Amino acid sequence: MKSLIDTYTLNNGIKIPIVGFGTWQTPDGAIAKVAVKSALSSGYRHIDTAEMYGNEKSIGAAIKESGVSRNSLFITSKLSNSAHSYEKATAAIEKSLKDLQVSSLDLFLIHWPNPKMFRDTDWEKHLQDTWRALEDSYKAGKLKAIGVSNFKKHHFDILKETQTVKPMVNQIRICPGDYNAQLIEYCKSEDILLEAYSPLGTGKIFTDETIKELAEKNNRTVAQICLRWSLQHGFLPLPKSIHEDRIEENSHLFDFDLSASDISTIDSLKGIVGYVSDPDTAEF
Repeated sequence: MKSLIDTYTLNNGIKIPIVGFGTWQTPDGAIAKVAVKSALSSGYRHIDTAEMYGNEKSIGAAIKESGVSRNSLFITSKLSNSAHSYEKATAAIEKSLKDLQVSSLDLFLIHWPNPKMFRDTDWEKHLQDTWRALEDSYKAGKLKAIGVSNFKKHHFDILKETQTVKPMVNQIRICPGDYNAQLIEYCKSEDILLEAYSPLGTGKIFTDETIKELAEKNNRTVAQICLRWSLQHGFLPLPKSIHEDRIEENSHLFDFDLSASDISTIDSLKGIVGYVSDPDTAEF
């Protein structure tokens, strides 16, 4: 790992940059455009968004205005929770393509396996039909890779009953203190790449004394320590910021290593940023 443009290889052979720029909670409009342009100026070539973020149009405009070649970018979006059916998912994919001003997406994910609105209406079939829509768009060349987000093993088992294309990615919350070892090992055994959203615990990590001590010891920032920890575990972190200096700072991850002792110390942290919502019971 030497730079932001180094890559992992997905199980279908597609190359994906090892760090992505996250845009969750980034307001639509000027703020989103400035953030994305700053990320591209700092060397990021992997941009992660979602229909539910409500900022795809601004991100598409920022990419166009940046002058960075589309061929050098990796763009990800995710399906809205309200679009869990074959027809709705197919239409949603087309809308994301239009809003982002691209003819194809490098990666498209089912954002949530079991949205509340479908739990009492055969959610398993809705999930299978939704995955089939992603498969068909993938086979048509509109999506270069497909995957999921917030999935646990039993959700993958539902897909396996009907799938013709294996998921390539599972994007889950992974940060110090919130580390689902069992799920991580399962995804690794299935050759499903783990993307780490909220790798800084939505900002809560900055108050943890252990991480602050490790940052001081390594002469790094708290964010850099957490992102480097993620990379050394083989995850793909998706740091998010709207501040140009922090966007730049978070890109400097390749001129140091955490020791085995440092990694072990971080691995041992439990619950310091809370835990992710259960996808089968969350109120959305």
